[in-house]
Amino acid sequence: MGKLGFGMMRLPLKSDDVTDFDYEELNAMVDRFLEAGFTYFDTSAAYHAGKSEEAARKSIVERHPRDSFTIATKFPTFNLVPEDKVEETFQAQLDNLGVEYIDYYLMHDIQTVFYEGVGGEDGIIPKTHLFEHMKVWKAQGRIKHLGISFHASAELLDRLLTEHPEVEFVQLAINPIDWDSELVQAAKCYEVVRRHGLPVVGMEMVKGGGLSTLPEEAEQLLRSYRPDDSMTSWSLRFSLDLEDTIAILSGMSNMEQMEDNIRTAQADKRFSKEEKLAFWRAMDIYRNSAPITPHMMKSFIGLTWNGVPTTAILQAYSICQIQPDPGFSDDNNYFRGALADAGIDMHGDVPHPRTILPDGTDETELVNKAADWLIENSFF
Repeated sequence: MGKLGFGMMRLPLKSDDVTDFDYEELNAMVDRFLEAGFTYFDTSAAYHAGKSEEAARKSIVERHPRDSFTIATKFPTFNLVPEDKVEETFQAQLDNLGVEYIDYYLMHDIQTVFYEGVGGEDGIIPKTHLFEHMKVWKAQGRIKHLGISFHASAELLDRLLTEHPEVEFVQLAINPIDWDSELVQAAKCYEVVRRHGLPVVGMEMVKGGGLSTLPEEAEQLLRSYRPDDSMTSWSLRFSLDLEDTIAILSGMSNMEQMEDNIRTAQADKRFSKEEKLAFWRAMDIYRNSAPITPHMMKSFIGLTWNGVPTTAILQAYSICQIQPDPGFSDDNNYFRGALADAGIDMHGDVPHPRTILPDGTDETELVNKAADWLIENSFF
């Protein structure tokens, strides 16, 4: 298939220092990845404290012919770079990577605040004319394909792609938990991209590692169909099964993870009808292992908290709690966008309304706890 992508966000390390790369392991992984017929490497100016692009240069660019790989990196939108520093920032990325052009260049982490601001005022993207700069870089041949990494609602995505037909591809969170998430809206966003006739790059394939280990009941269920397959392979197969994808990224940290992903991608094991039913049943078990279950959330249907569906807040908070690193989950940034749509700055004075269920039960404490946790753990 050639659709497996090497996400360079969780590279092998020799110590707790996120810039102390284990180049012996990384070089072996890069070589194996290319040997297996895959070519897509994804990095960013932000990953590994700003050193991932340098690692890509040393392990890929300086060791392999330029036509043997494709490299993707991203403009650090969240750094709020002033317009007079935009060109300098981009050139620094080219230098860090040691390339004259970038195959797939993305505007990183487009969310409501960066595109529309709070309450409809312009965000950093229109203020600094980032799309216009990217179009110039493409015309100059310094980028081959112009794209976006998107973290907001399907409604905003549709509007953005309509306003910016120069966008050639979109990177989205694609995994079975985010697929029907009220905040992430992966399925809805995927359909928006397809309606615009564009391909997708999938990220968060195992939701930050959370889907690599499932509750025992779920693992037993899936192993009854494929006893030798990892839990990660099921989520990877889910993503690879989608149409119109350029690559499905996996943030691989060691050779064992890489070999597992290569086996899955090369085998191209499509879901049978029975496997698909079992897979979604396993995901239901996973959701029900969270502190607030889907059944518990039914009482909150129709209620809102500052204009955001209360069920969306509880769902995001609860799923985050069963991730390997709850605070590293991206759901909180989608919450920031939902609040911005209502004219509220997550990092400003956020009202805390009461939440009263239809039967009169006061659930204010629970909802405020969930919302405050998402706010406190926002990346930006």
